[in-house]
Amino acid sequence: MKVIKSILLTVIFTTMSLQVNAQKNYTIARSTFEVAGTSNVHDWSMKSSEGNGIANLTVIDSKLVDINNLTITLLAESIKSTKTSMDDVAYETLDTKTYKNIKYVLKSATKINETTWNLTGTYTISGISKEFKTVVNVTSINGSFILKGSNQITFADFGMSAPTAALGVVRAGKDLTLIFNLTFSELSMKGSLTQN
Repeated sequence: MKVIKSILLTVIFTTMSLQVNAQKNYTIARSTFEVAGTSNVHDWSMKSSEGNGIANLTVIDSKLVDINNLTITLLAESIKSTKTSMDDVAYETLDTKTYKNIKYVLKSATKINETTWNLTGTYTISGISKEFKTVVNVTSINGSFILKGSNQITFADFGMSAPTAALGVVRAGKDLTLIFNLTFSELSMKGSLTQN
């Protein structure tokens, strides 16, 4: 009986050790964020590639097994369109003088299959936090993980009114689409890439 207990304990501790060793910290190496919307005149979009973030991932045999933690921060005024006037209206709506950053914090992650995950997390925009569920496509390339997904939100979700321009002639629609494409690389890997 003692031999069986000893074997079981060894298996349990070995499994736990492997899981701990499989947990690694990753950081955003490349990012694309887009906010897309409509108006009574034309569709519009604003983009940024300046997101920062860190994730703790469980990876076994180069496969993503679990997303333990994920936090993303985006400087609100890094999101830009092709028109400065539009950017100014957007920053006023977001109140970027008071709320400098847009933030996302993961609460839970569920793996659906090898390439699809359901994430539940909190967006904080313009000082208001709201929880959303997001379907994310995950692919692995050379040890890095690419996360792609989107969320449908409204200005009202975050206490904002849909902006207007040109003395009210141009009116934005109430619905927005947040689109992201994030490449996470292991912290040590990013460091070695930076040095070369």
